[in-house]
Amino acid sequence: MASSLLNGERAVVLLFIAPILHATPLSLLPEALSLSLLALFALVIEVFADSSPNSQLAQFKTRRGASSGILLGAVTLPCLMISRLIQLLRALSLHEIGVQDLEYLRLQYWATFACGFNVLGFLGYRLWQLPNNIQPISVRTTWDVKFIFSCLALCGTVYCVLFATKYHIGWSAALKLLWVLSQGLATVKLIQHVVHNFPFCASIGEALLVTGGLVIYFGDMFALTFAKIHGYLSQSELTYVQYGIKRSEISIIIQGMVLGLLLFPIFLKLILPIWECFTTSEYSNGRAYHEIGKSVMFYASLASVLIVIVPLWMQIVQTFHVHPLLWVIDFIVSEPFKRLSLCIYWVAVILVSVRRFYNISKNSKIERILLRKYYHLMAVLMFLPALIFQPKFLDLAFGAALAVFLVLEIIRVWRIWPLGQLVHQFMNAFTDHRDSDLLIVSHFSLLLGCALPIWMSSGFNDRPLAPFAGILSLGIGDTMASMVGHKYGVLRWSKTGKKTVEGTAAGITSVLVACSVLLPLLATTGYIFTQHWFSLLLAVTVSGLLEAYTAQLDNAFIPLVFYSLLCL
Repeated sequence: MASSLLNGERAVVLLFIAPILHATPLSLLPEALSLSLLALFALVIEVFADSSPNSQLAQFKTRRGASSGILLGAVTLPCLMISRLIQLLRALSLHEIGVQDLEYLRLQYWATFACGFNVLGFLGYRLWQLPNNIQPISVRTTWDVKFIFSCLALCGTVYCVLFATKYHIGWSAALKLLWVLSQGLATVKLIQHVVHNFPFCASIGEALLVTGGLVIYFGDMFALTFAKIHGYLSQSELTYVQYGIKRSEISIIIQGMVLGLLLFPIFLKLILPIWECFTTSEYSNGRAYHEIGKSVMFYASLASVLIVIVPLWMQIVQTFHVHPLLWVIDFIVSEPFKRLSLCIYWVAVILVSVRRFYNISKNSKIERILLRKYYHLMAVLMFLPALIFQPKFLDLAFGAALAVFLVLEIIRVWRIWPLGQLVHQFMNAFTDHRDSDLLIVSHFSLLLGCALPIWMSSGFNDRPLAPFAGILSLGIGDTMASMVGHKYGVLRWSKTGKKTVEGTAAGITSVLVACSVLLPLLATTGYIFTQHWFSLLLAVTVSGLLEAYTAQLDNAFIPLVFYSLLCL
């Protein structure tokens, strides 16, 4: 019974949660208790889902070949938030941040908790019903259903009590609770939208991680806008500061561009039917003109969003003395030799690598999983020098790369002339079983896996290796594990899996070697040499085991797990 309850992935997830709970101080006791209840509830839902008939899980249209991943998807972001809270408590004791920064992140934790909790409640309800939502599964599952809803009621009650202990009862606390619960409900609606419109593109855990992260990101943008407007209306900068959401120009530019591009397909979906009503032609060459007109309309709309609408929001929430795009150009040319040289280096690496790997993918019999690992090594070559010597410029470059990826994916999905079909053919050369014809996400997960630890470390950071979490875990650890395991692996972690003990050992060892080289180098470049080797060893081991056991998209989870443990 215990072996079926705790498979490899679940055991590693619990091994990930345990040190975070152990390191949590008493001042964060409500957060620690809520995380424990959330993990228990997620474990119950996952066990119930995995033991249900296949027809039960079919209603969610998840990615084929992947486990549900509910436990991992539900706890990753809350664990990350608590880890950041622990780090900010250290900064607060050193008077390097204000109380408002800590309180805002604490509110974000509760929003993250609400996102996971509401989705788990939704999953429990859907799993309890048949696909036609008429009758319960069977009499046999009555006690399972009662247990799930008992956990749901207990977790919800404890959540409200713990939230009330942190925020004194009143209008302010009621508004904060409403704000937190609204983000939880938004996550439920968004995950329903993702599952319905992008079937078989993600597991439940992956969809939960993505939708929860997007809702928190959108919520942060809304709070930032509200705080700035409220500050204008009250003529007080203190109203803005009390939210603890001061941002740099680079973070505002990235946030505006990313969210503008994510909302752009909705805008495009609204205007395309209107366009087609006015461009219907009965001539034989009408379709060609229609495609050209559609393409012109697409690029004109995209330009208006990126040049007018998104910069207008940036000007509202941040003081830019020039147009944000002109600010970017001025930022790049402020150190022309270093930054332009870095751009030339990146372009050269990309052109040589992509051309070489694309030809190999078409003419060679090398397994595609190994071919994709070369891109992980390319990420190390590109990002590691920039992170050491030009971290702010790398922040901006990640945002630009993510914007380009989003634009190309929109063009590919909508088949926008003349690039749509070309981009589709090129990207298909690097896809594997985790991608689909509808969405190709591997390059997004690799880019974000490297970028998120860097973006999250842009404020206070007393752990110099934390920004390198994505580069180390994906570029070095994951790559070495795959290559060594494929070539020399004999002992497998499970009978059905492909991951080997030799590959995992190689991945863990390679990351530790890279860290032993990086730490002295970082000390000589001005970083504070305060990395604790025990937390480093724990982070490397747990992320290595997660890579060995998880059936989820490891590029998305491993960097966040590695980063969370490094911050302890």
